[in-house]
Amino acid sequence: MDDRLFRHAMSKFATGVTVIATETNGDVHGMTANAFMSVSLDPKLIVISIGERANILSKIKDSGIFTVNILADDQKELSMNFAGQLKETKEVSFARLNDMPVIDGAVAQMACEVSATHVEGDHTLFIGRVKDVYLEEKDPLLFFNGKYRSMIAVEEPIS
Repeated sequence: MDDRLFRHAMSKFATGVTVIATETNGDVHGMTANAFMSVSLDPKLIVISIGERANILSKIKDSGIFTVNILADDQKELSMNFAGQLKETKEVSFARLNDMPVIDGAVAQMACEVSATHVEGDHTLFIGRVKDVYLEEKDPLLFFNGKYRSMIAVEEPIS
């Protein structure tokens, strides 16, 4: 199967946009990702998928922690910054949740400890035990078909 065809098929699945962050030796590292999902309610577990060429891969392995920040629809520039899509990288200040770096204004912030890792293909899956969560009432930033999107509420049919 052609790689482009597979990639195009995957772009047809609308996702939220996250920034994954970790901290090593006092330095915060982050990357934009949409490969994230919940795994278990008891215990509270999530999974993120990080490519073997991503700089943050070794940082999460070293630190044993990461945060998932589900971006709000007004945080497109942050997503682009952490995806390396801006001409000039902008400095980002991080807040703290359970003493881990998080992004202010995100729809949700989750502080996690690495519970397990699994290498599959050209990615490493990190299972994270969720230690703390912070939520804000905002609409999420979405990604579909290679473009950023915003959510529009669909009216319920009147009975």
